[in-house]
Formats: sequence, C-alpha cells, structure tokens
Amino acid sequence: QVQLDESGGGLVQAGGSLRLSCAASGRTFSPYAMAWFRQAPGKEREVVARIVWNAGDTWYADSVKGRFTISRDNTKRTLYLQMNSLQAEDTAVYYCNTQEYYDIGWSSTSSWGQGTQVTVSS
Repeated sequence: QVQLDESGGGLVQAGGSLRLSCAASGRTFSPYAMAWFRQAPGKEREVVARIVWNAGDTWYADSVKGRFTISRDNTKRTLYLQMNSLQAEDTAVYYCNTQEYYDIGWSSTSSWGQGTQVTVSS
C-alpha cells in the first residue's frame, strides 16, 4: 500500500509561483507513472500533469502547459510540481497519485491523500 502526502500549497498572488511536493511511502512503491490532479470547488478532479517514473517522459494539460513543470526524485520517492505564472483559475486542491496504463487508459492506483490547497488571488 502506497501512502501519498502532498504539501507546498498556499496563498499566492496572480503571476506568482509555488512548488508542490508529493512524498510517497510504502513497501510496494514502483509506479509506472505519477500525476498531479486538481479539484476546484464545484468541479470534477482533473489531471494536470503526468510523468513516467523511470523514463521521465512528461505530459501536461493544455491549461497549464508552459507554466507548470512536473519532476521527480526517484531516490526520495518524491514528486514535484513547479507552478509559475499562477492564475486565479489555478485555485484548487492539488493531489498526486500513482498511475498505470491499461487498455481503457490511465488509472490511478493509490488511495488519495488529503491534497494541498492552492489559492491564487487576482
């Protein structure tokens, strides 16, 4: 069982930056990929960035492309999300999760953590 602990959120002005971290623990940690998600009030959770854990290949949602950078430290089992040029629309609770790819597409495979709140004031 993998436990995920997100941190690094906060209140920032529009145009500012934040760096989120996701620390993974547990004896069975060997994901194919990890991803960052966010959920704004009244909206469904959406994936914003994904990284293949060993190869380092990345993918970004169009809404964050060019502003957010996903990275990982394999030895620390930690996932990061550098968020620059933040906008009010980025306000949400941010979560991380491990991911596997199946015939039906990507699937999150760990229990969700509590997330970290990011609030961008305009």
